[in-house]
Amino acid sequence: MYPLVRELAADGIPVAVTCRVLKLARQPYYRWLAAPVTASDRAEAHLANVLFDAHRDDPEFGYRYLADEARDAGQQACDRTMWRVCSANGWWSAFGKKRGKNGKKPGPPVHDDLVQRVFTAPDRNRLWLSDITEHWTGEGKLYLCAIKDVYSNRIVGYSISDRMTSRLAVDALANAVARRGQVAGCILHTDRGSQFRSRRFVRALHRHGMVGSMGKVGAAGDNAAMESFFALLQKNVLNRRAWDSRQQLRIAIVTWIERTYHRRRRQDALGRLTPIEFETIMTKPATQAA
Repeated sequence: MYPLVRELAADGIPVAVTCRVLKLARQPYYRWLAAPVTASDRAEAHLANVLFDAHRDDPEFGYRYLADEARDAGQQACDRTMWRVCSANGWWSAFGKKRGKNGKKPGPPVHDDLVQRVFTAPDRNRLWLSDITEHWTGEGKLYLCAIKDVYSNRIVGYSISDRMTSRLAVDALANAVARRGQVAGCILHTDRGSQFRSRRFVRALHRHGMVGSMGKVGAAGDNAAMESFFALLQKNVLNRRAWDSRQQLRIAIVTWIERTYHRRRRQDALGRLTPIEFETIMTKPATQAA
């Protein structure tokens, strides 16, 4: 507000009047006028904005990962400066600091629930579902983000990584769009995970002309059709054996999805057809290529 007071004073409005209307004290204003914001303060404020955006998109990141994101965005500073800004604002990794008794509350939805547990669609690319699952290996956790088209129950896109970040969800969406082509107007329904609420993911939805949808907190039924796929994956792949490495599990997941689930596993909901067979029969020849 202080620059506004200065501009109004230059137009002839007394400082006392402006401060009284804006409910500001005059002494702090005159102190600021004598020593306005320096270039270093302004640079640090820009750095803090970039670090905050990265922390909000991926709350699991510690300050070193946040520093990498800030440098990718063009902000150059040493690790000590990055740590000081993060420490001053309490931007710690969700895994590195103690939480309250009830843990971290889910964030607010960025989309309304447009599905209302009606998991049907009249055609391809009308309604997609997405979620993230994880499983332990001898090298640590492996995360899978999958996207399913409810028209044929086909997994149209997925991404696998050793870190559960917003990039995992964005890459899965990019994979799905690359496979399906024209997806403008398609609804993508998810839970309220931070990866799906991140600005990076929301921007990706808008870039492809898609519409977001989110269920309620703690309501597994709001995304039951996606949970059923993960239950099959758990039973047929994840829990079948102990996995020594992430690469072993990655290959097993991709093989099961592409060879077994898509091409060999017949589904009652599809008239005892596989997802690939159902789309081949029911889709117009002009659009079968996708």
